[in-house]
Amino acid sequence: MNLRKPFLLLVFLCCTALFAQAQKYDFVVAKDGSGTFKTVQEAINAVPDFRKNVTTIYIKNGTYKEKLTLPSTKTAVRMIGEDVKKTILTFDDYAAKKNRFGEEMGTTGSTSFFVYGDDFTAENITFENSSGPVGQAVAVRVDGDKVMFQNCRFLGFQDTLYPHGEKSRQYYKNCYIEGTTDFIFGWSTAVFENCEIFSKKGGNFVTAASTLEGAPYGFVFLNCRLTGDAPEKSYYLGRPWRPFAKTVFLNTYLGKHIRPEGWHNWSKPEAEKQVLYAEYNSTGPGAAKTDRVKWSKQLTEQEAQQYTLKNIFGDWTPGQLITANK
Repeated sequence: MNLRKPFLLLVFLCCTALFAQAQKYDFVVAKDGSGTFKTVQEAINAVPDFRKNVTTIYIKNGTYKEKLTLPSTKTAVRMIGEDVKKTILTFDDYAAKKNRFGEEMGTTGSTSFFVYGDDFTAENITFENSSGPVGQAVAVRVDGDKVMFQNCRFLGFQDTLYPHGEKSRQYYKNCYIEGTTDFIFGWSTAVFENCEIFSKKGGNFVTAASTLEGAPYGFVFLNCRLTGDAPEKSYYLGRPWRPFAKTVFLNTYLGKHIRPEGWHNWSKPEAEKQVLYAEYNSTGPGAAKTDRVKWSKQLTEQEAQQYTLKNIFGDWTPGQLITANK
């Protein structure tokens, strides 16, 4: 039997597969050394500054304990995890923890992953702050504009997810976000679509928006599910970190942990006249329309129709840059 042909065919197929992977991903991160880099930060650092085409980083399964920063110079970066539950980026700083100068880190300093670069996309990755219930401890802080997370998980307790950039637009699709107090908080315009928002025991507020005065949109939840293991009627939908907070839930299931009054003024009675706290077509045991605070709003069908991605994000279509670079 001539073994030469099968051998050559095998070599050809292996080379073709390796070439295809090289074409699909710019860098591969693997803890076992089988990729381009062993750490995620090394891969980020290797991205050319201000690149216009998408740079794709594939992260193999593993727990990567790194305090990560995507600088503002690293634009159009796309991170893809091998498996959302097995590709874990984590760190364990928290606000009250002392730095090397003996000073408390504060909320921002606690962050596990800082995202400053524009046009960042993440898929199939778990982002975690693993410090536990020790006060403010951020898993991800996002300052870049046009940032998208798809099929990702955000794990933590207080202050898990921090959409921080005042002019940042962010889109979360099919994501899981968990926490206790104010675990989605910040200034940015952020849309959460088909996401599960899980309220853990020991907390009391789902959101704490600090929307800028005059901004047309703050946090928008579309077709989401608010679930949790917290006691019945123990969580408010939100409270105003800043007086012009905007938070809207549309076509969302609200679990039994949501309080009938729905919203809290954070001891800021003046905010009651300035915030926009609204719902449309809420369902589930937490959807108590008639018991909501009087200063919240039930949207009409016509008003609800204004909450489209086009209206909210303007000239940005999430995923457009990835499609354009394929």
